Amino acid sequence: MKVKNVLISQPQPPNYEKSPYFDVSKKHGLNISFKKFIKIEPVSAQEFRKAKINILDYSAIIFTCNKAVDHFFRLSKEMRLVVPGTTKFFCISEKTAFYLQKYVTYKKRCFLHGNESLEELINLIKTHLEEKFLMPCTEGHKHEIVSMLSSNKIPVRKAIIYKTISDLEIKKTIDLKSVDMFVFFSPFGIKSLFENFPDFKQNGTFIAAWGKTTQKAAKDAGLTVNIQGPTSTISSMPTAIDVFLGKLKKAI
Repeated sequence: MKVKNVLISQPQPPNYEKSPYFDVSKKHGLNISFKKFIKIEPVSAQEFRKAKINILDYSAIIFTCNKAVDHFFRLSKEMRLVVPGTTKFFCISEKTAFYLQKYVTYKKRCFLHGNESLEELINLIKTHLEEKFLMPCTEGHKHEIVSMLSSNKIPVRKAIIYKTISDLEIKKTIDLKSVDMFVFFSPFGIKSLFENFPDFKQNGTFIAAWGKTTQKAAKDAGLTVNIQGPTSTISSMPTAIDVFLGKLKKAI
């Protein structure tokens, strides 16, 4: 089957023509479109206080995505909290650690990060067991890292600081029959697909899923995942798509 139309469940990069997706589209003759499948709603300071979590009680913060970074500091500002300079930040990737510098000065803080690998992040956390860990996250997300921390007997408190909901408007703008490949980055994207199109059947449509939790959500929904990442040799979704399409062309 030839792949022509690819739908990425994320906003279009600001400089699309300079992005890896543009290079992949040129190389394989793709029509790539971008649509957000989800919407983010902040948890207010008033609502957060009901959870009876004192952010300043925790000496280490775990960030698994940029959204968590934004809402953590947004909420801290609303609550007029000053995060101590001794607080350690554990990030899922160097990219997230770099993004964190929007809010704190790198030289004055302790940043530790993995390389898009939960196992690597857990190993980093194991070297700082004296810390008290807090993980800002979204409502309803079943974080694999929480179960991994639990299995390693490392206590962590989840702090719900934003909500991720399906964008029910996308069904008005997507023609399912024209999409050859869907690309997802979170379980919420999978959920949104079926909330917008409850009768969706994969048939010959290719599914790309980034991250183990996204892949599990896709499989639990009855989908066959054709493209997976990250792997030891694939560090980005554009690369994963490129490799897959290269193999597909050879097989035809």
